[in-house]
Amino acid sequence: MKLYYLPGACSIGIHVILEEIGKPFELGRLNGQTHDQYKPEFVEKNPKSKVPTLELDDGGIITEFPAIAYYLGRSFPEAGLLPPDILTETRALELMDYIVATVHMRGFTRIFRPEGFAVRPEDTDHVKAAGREVIEKGYKILEAELDGKDYLLGDYSIADAALFYVERWGAVRASLTLPPNLAAHLARMSARPAVQRMLVTEGLT
Repeated sequence: MKLYYLPGACSIGIHVILEEIGKPFELGRLNGQTHDQYKPEFVEKNPKSKVPTLELDDGGIITEFPAIAYYLGRSFPEAGLLPPDILTETRALELMDYIVATVHMRGFTRIFRPEGFAVRPEDTDHVKAAGREVIEKGYKILEAELDGKDYLLGDYSIADAALFYVERWGAVRASLTLPPNLAAHLARMSARPAVQRMLVTEGLT
């Protein structure tokens, strides 16, 4: 397998999952400053020009964070990254979808790339404020999910890798104050050997 990633992007969550699984994999580092994701050699693999992108051993391509995370969890059950029962597994997918589609796409994208939402330059601050509202609401919901638990579903799962990247974005990139349960979860995740290996490999330490 080969993971195509941008350092520090949401692909860090998939990178963590691969490290947790412990099977051999390759990395394809893309340079955002030179817009590698839009170059023909990558567009041929993923016309969406997005990361994460996972290339399978047979050359097949899987895109989108929840799909890749689910594929890896199902493909390597010995890693214990998916709950054993269908209802709890569904909850993992539910949480991942909310984190990626709402907290990330509707929240952090407005903060990191306000020009994609602002009709006029003077609208930029309003766009960022709207993104922050989405994130704060999302953090409140996810904070409640963690009440009395170390991880979102009690046991560690693929959903925690998704939560990790939006926590880290908030604390490191957006200078947001995480609610206490999320802050504790981020610290817990950051202490995991798989996360530490990812951070070193991507140059994020």
